[in-house]
Amino acid sequence: MSNEPIRIIRGPGGEVEVEGPVDHFAASILQRAGFDTYPQLRGVWIRLPFDLGRTWENEHATWAAEMLAAARYGIDLDPDLHAVPPAASAPRRTKPAMTTQPASNSTQRHRR
Repeated sequence: MSNEPIRIIRGPGGEVEVEGPVDHFAASILQRAGFDTYPQLRGVWIRLPFDLGRTWENEHATWAAEMLAAARYGIDLDPDLHAVPPAASAPRRTKPAMTTQPASNSTQRHRR
């Protein structure tokens, strides 16, 4: 692995793309997160599909950054691409989801 981080940025045209040293394993992680690869004369262009909305792009870019970081790659995620965590948007449950039940007596064996 290189010391240079993999950068996930929003390009000048609004597309989310990847720059930096991407090896085969990193490319497979990015593909799992929804990124496409396009061969060019000097390497490959790795980007998310166009026109799926900023929320979708941000979620997938953040997911890719988290997976790459878990694989111990250096990551530089554009601040514009951070997804809002679901806990921040959804209210938290204050009551328990289930009520407690008394223990059953089924642990004793009955003789016939």
